[in-house]
Parts: sequence; structure tokens; C-alpha cells
Amino acid sequence: MREILAKVRAQGDVALVELTSRFDGVDLASVRVPEGDLDAALASIPTQLREALELARDRIAEHHREQLTKPVDHVSGGVAISSYRRPVDRVGCYVPGGRAAYPSTVLMTAVPALVAGVGEVALCVPPDRETGAVPASTLAAAALAGVSEVYSVGGAQAIGALAYGTETIRAVDVICGPGNIYVALAKQEVAGTVGIAAAFAGPSEVVVIADSTVDPRLAAVDVILQAEHGPDGLAWLVTWDETYGEAVVDEITRIVEASPRTAEISATFAEGGYLAIVDSPEAALVVSDRIAPEHLELMCQEAEAMAQQVRNAGAIFVGEWSPASIGDYVAGPSHVLPTHGSARFSSALTVDDFMKHHHVIRVDRSAYGPSGVAHAAAVLAEAEGLVAHADSVRFRQAIIDASDVGIASVDSSDGGKVL
Repeated sequence: MREILAKVRAQGDVALVELTSRFDGVDLASVRVPEGDLDAALASIPTQLREALELARDRIAEHHREQLTKPVDHVSGGVAISSYRRPVDRVGCYVPGGRAAYPSTVLMTAVPALVAGVGEVALCVPPDRETGAVPASTLAAAALAGVSEVYSVGGAQAIGALAYGTETIRAVDVICGPGNIYVALAKQEVAGTVGIAAAFAGPSEVVVIADSTVDPRLAAVDVILQAEHGPDGLAWLVTWDETYGEAVVDEITRIVEASPRTAEISATFAEGGYLAIVDSPEAALVVSDRIAPEHLELMCQEAEAMAQQVRNAGAIFVGEWSPASIGDYVAGPSHVLPTHGSARFSSALTVDDFMKHHHVIRVDRSAYGPSGVAHAAAVLAEAEGLVAHADSVRFRQAIIDASDVGIASVDSSDGGKVL
């Protein structure tokens, strides 16, 4: 993976074309998708799909607008502080491809960035192996979201291009979006060169905590729904009723056998599929918190109360009518969530991932004097041996003292040490 990043950094577009041919089996004439293709894709998709995308876009925008806060002003001890946020200039959104098209991820990444006020949003997505093009549904979502730059590049090489820039793709300030293990590791590698939004957004995970009050078919399909993304993820069923657990497993077997994505689901289950029989609901939460899953579904009695006790999860879905699929598409919060245990210390993608916090500090004369905050600053600076830091306060104090007694000027040769 590091070799891929280094190759992209050194060779630019040439590396992108070569790596896309090697890994995706597609020979690109250009890495950029023509802008006209976005509008053409939007015109080509079924009306029902367009309406669903528009509904999702509007709900995502509505939710993320609520995260925007007004500047905060605070005055204390002669110090006035104004805190506000400014968006970064340019964001790169990564959208997975290959096994499936993910127009929802376009909306879940680009819309929060644009709501935050980001001026430029570039999109990288792997080309379809069969057609050699970016899927129409993905391009249509880009058009609806307001993205104009789309690049037919995926994998670690896309992350390298967004981080370092190439002849065609200008470097960005922040990269966001989920991907496979190679994409997630590549984002970790370039962190520091660019900002990496949210946490380790890797292969999908779900933990379903369920009991016999819920139809086993519902628990079964919800264990499966994240597993169908493919390998390297996690799919857990946790219950304190062994008979119920066996019934859910029977339903899982039946659904998987009939699924068109049997291979992807089986690949997930082979390494990351688990049935955990525990002693109690409390024990189930201990297991879940240890996993810190991307998605946690509580399908059992007292689910609402249990939700308040969860410490580690990317998103929590409460009750049998709240499948993670609603969160993946239309609930409103971004479906870009922490995986691989990173929910222990991080959260879903939000507008804050695209913004910088600034504060403006104004100090007036009332902050000075033997009991003022300025005096405390000078004492702390002196304790750290930073003389100029202390003198920056003491010189001002000397000027204030001189003006108070009518002295026209202050001799600072003694360091102004009057505090």
C-alpha cells in the first residue's frame, strides 16, 4: 500500500492509469469523468430512484444544517473571546465501487461537506469492471449533491491522488468516505498531509442484540444486511436465549441461500460472523462495548433503556422497526461511521470534520493589575522560563502604570518588572 502511495506521489496521472488497469481491469483514457456525464446520468435514472435520492439528500442536508452553530462570544476578566468555525477550501470524497454502486455514499459524504460551506468537493470512485465507467446512479447522486469533479479512480491510489495531487486531480484539505481495508490504511498513511475525516471507516460491521420478543427473521436479515458488503467486516448476533439464537441462525441460513450476494455474505461470515450466547442483557452490552461496532441494533425488551447505557458504537438503532438500512440511506446522519473498534474514541462524519475552529481574543486594560489574568500569564511564563512571554505582559503593565500616574513614557530597560 505504501508503494502505491509513493508511486502516485512520484508519477501522478501515469500511476493512476497504470494502477487502475492493474487492479480494476479498466484502461482509462482520462481519470476525470466529463461534467456532462453527470447530467446525462441524472436524466437516465428511473424517476423512483431520483426521488429517493432527492429525499435522502434533503434529509441529510437538514440534519447536518442543525449541526451548524453560531459564533460564541464570552467575556471574563477583561478578556473577550469569539469562537467560530470556518470550512476548509477543498474536500475529497471517496466512494467505494467494484462489488456494488453506492450513490448513498456520495450523498452521505458530499452533502455534509457542502452544508459546512466547503467550496470544492471532488469525488473519487472506482470504475465498474464490466463497463469501464462510473455507475450512472453514482454520477446522478453526484449531480444532485452538487459535486462537479468526479474521477474514475479507486483504491489506495485514489487516496494518494487526493492527498498529494496529480496533473489532473488537485490535492485536497480533507479526505472522507468509507472503503476496504486498503483504502482505510491508505488514509491513515496520508493523515497529517491532509485531514482525515471521522475515524477508521473500513469494512462494514453490525452487532444485533436480540431476544425472543422479536421475529427471528428480522434479527436474521439485519445480521446479514451489513455482511452483504463483503469480506473483512463483522456480523454478530448476541442473545441470552440459546433457543432463539438457533432460530435466528436457521433464518440466516435460509436468507443467505436465496440471496444474490451469497458470496459476499459468506466471505464476511467466514472470518467475522459470530453468535454469542450471554447470560443477560447487561452482559450483551459488555460484549458490544468491547467490539465498539459501526452499527449496533437493539432488538429486545428494554431497548430504549439499554441504548442509554451504550458506551461504544458508531450508530445505535433502537427497536425492531429501526434497521440499520434506514440509517444507511435516509435517516439523516451520515452513514460514514467508525469501524475496527475506533468507535471507542470517535464518531460519525459531521460538518465539524470539514471545519476549522478559530478563536479571536481581545484583551483590555482591565485584565491587567496584580489580580488580573495578565498577571497570572506572566507568572506562568516565568515558571516555564519564557522571559519574552512574561515581558510581553510586564511591558504593557508598565505602560498602564505610567499612564495612570501621568508619566509620558516608560523605560523598559529593567524589563518593566512592576507586577
